[in-house]
Amino acid sequence: MSTQEVAAVFTDLCKSGAFEEAGRRFWAPTVRSIEPFEGPEAVADGIDAVMGKSAWWYGAHEVHAVTTDGPFVCGNQFALRFDMDVTVKATGERNAGREVAIYTVEDGKIVEERFFYG
Repeated sequence: MSTQEVAAVFTDLCKSGAFEEAGRRFWAPTVRSIEPFEGPEAVADGIDAVMGKSAWWYGAHEVHAVTTDGPFVCGNQFALRFDMDVTVKATGERNAGREVAIYTVEDGKIVEERFFYG
């Protein structure tokens, strides 16, 4: 699949709320996920680590709504913007947030995802 094709299907899955399915279908075994902070949780290497990070996030937050905008494709990369309304389960604090994710595609699989927060 081309980057444009991966971006289109991945985005459609995200827009329908099937984030876990999007990851399982398109993350490469060696995928790297990079967050915009420092510390041991900032980088997850490999599909098991990225799936674990994702499972932790969904376990720690009650998701009220997510809007996905995009994809915006350039070369072997595409970007998505996510607007989220979530409650942190540990504190009960409800937050609205926005992030941009940049995905790098090789051989029809996402090899890197990098997040930027607003």
